[in-house]
Amino acid sequence: MRARVILCGGILLSLVGTLHAQAGSTTWIAPNGGQWSVASNWAGGLQPSAQVKAFFNGRSECVVDVPNAAAWQIDLAGGPLKIVQGGTLTVTDWFILGYQADDVGDNAGRLEVYDGGVLDCKVRLYVGYRAEGFLTVWEGGKVNIHTQTLGVGQQPGGKGLVQLEGGTLNLLDGTNAQGLNFTAGAQGTIDCRGGALVLRDTPENRSYLTRVIGEKKITAYAGIGEVVVDPNENRGRITVRGIHPFRPSPRDDGTAPVGEVVLKWIPPDPCVPGAPVPVDVYFTDDLNALLQFDNPAAIRIVTKKAVTSAVVQAQPKKRYYWAVDSYVGSAKDPVLGPIFSFMSDNMPPATDAGADIVTWLPNGPRTGVLDATVSDDGGAGGYTVKWTVIKEPQPGAAVIAAPAVEDTTVTLAAVGVYVLQLDASDGEYTSSDTVTINVYAGSCEAAKAVPGYQPLVGDLNGDCRVDDLDLTLLQQNWLKDNSLTQDWLRLP
Repeated sequence: MRARVILCGGILLSLVGTLHAQAGSTTWIAPNGGQWSVASNWAGGLQPSAQVKAFFNGRSECVVDVPNAAAWQIDLAGGPLKIVQGGTLTVTDWFILGYQADDVGDNAGRLEVYDGGVLDCKVRLYVGYRAEGFLTVWEGGKVNIHTQTLGVGQQPGGKGLVQLEGGTLNLLDGTNAQGLNFTAGAQGTIDCRGGALVLRDTPENRSYLTRVIGEKKITAYAGIGEVVVDPNENRGRITVRGIHPFRPSPRDDGTAPVGEVVLKWIPPDPCVPGAPVPVDVYFTDDLNALLQFDNPAAIRIVTKKAVTSAVVQAQPKKRYYWAVDSYVGSAKDPVLGPIFSFMSDNMPPATDAGADIVTWLPNGPRTGVLDATVSDDGGAGGYTVKWTVIKEPQPGAAVIAAPAVEDTTVTLAAVGVYVLQLDASDGEYTSSDTVTINVYAGSCEAAKAVPGYQPLVGDLNGDCRVDDLDLTLLQQNWLKDNSLTQDWLRLP
């Protein structure tokens, strides 16, 4: 059997509930597992709700496959609690994996979010509070934390592991300026594989991420990969991803176009420098075929060849899985590589609103060209575009001549900062990009705002020209000397 994931075994916030009445609590009692939505799986037939707390204790699988599952609070020990395609679980207050000190081993809190499953934590999520907690987000899964924080290893003795195999873990606008917390004295790790951790772009989050990545609390592919922090992938957000040393393309848990897809990778270093590294490559739309690995020949597309790419065919709206096993010249050959995945889909249009602009108002409004570039993957319906004014110094200061035209003009009537957004849609997906225009009162102010501006030698009054005014200033100060006259000057 081929392993997919191995589970290894802040700011302290009060666990007092939010200010509304709690109607009661209930306990999961299905010894052989079952569905969240079946009342008989809960003590007394009382299902959790926005006012009812849910307790889990012991190894019994609970599957959320309905779109309206809810709980006031959740104390999860044992499990696993699985949120699968079509399932949405909303937790009104806190959600804790591994609350009590004896929630360890088989009784550790385990939560798994699968493709199409959504967890909405309205307040906070703790993974490994006083004991052990494990959260795995699979390809296509989504976890949203709306306020306060995500704690991983929250109190001394707590041990938390968040495994981002795919999907996203979002710390949204309502979360704290530092929305992520690892507590001293606890053990906490976030391992980024195909998935992404997305936080608010705040100075506190940036500083904290730098620190905890350096402390190896956030890792990539169990420590062998590179953790990448990108403030540009999502506007106003910081996106944290892991990159495997193979540098797979398509990106792990990424998207690829329908039809011909070229799989690419960088092979590992051989034991003998310069020696070729043959590989076996496996490709399938059935994850179990790779996990079980009981008929590898059926999914093998490359057999012990020293290549770095392979061409496959992908059908629309399907998720594919692939792996590269390498022969580096060791006794352990072949060395099994991780399982990568991608979704084959219509790709959103690639949208570029153009480079940011610096200009000035000569004598009245200025009109300039918006030079955008949009490309699409060839969808039958083509694409449409729309320009929108997102920010302007005053209402109506920016007028776009033809908002539905890719390359159009804009007239600016006031000094200040403008942000224009270009949306491109192929009828199914929309992508966006922005251009920022900084408008100054004069050409000299505009020039000084350009990165790398260097004043002219002799421009004494800073008006971007060397002329008689500068000469007058020079003459007024000719032969003056303001060097020190004392050789031992005490500063105030």
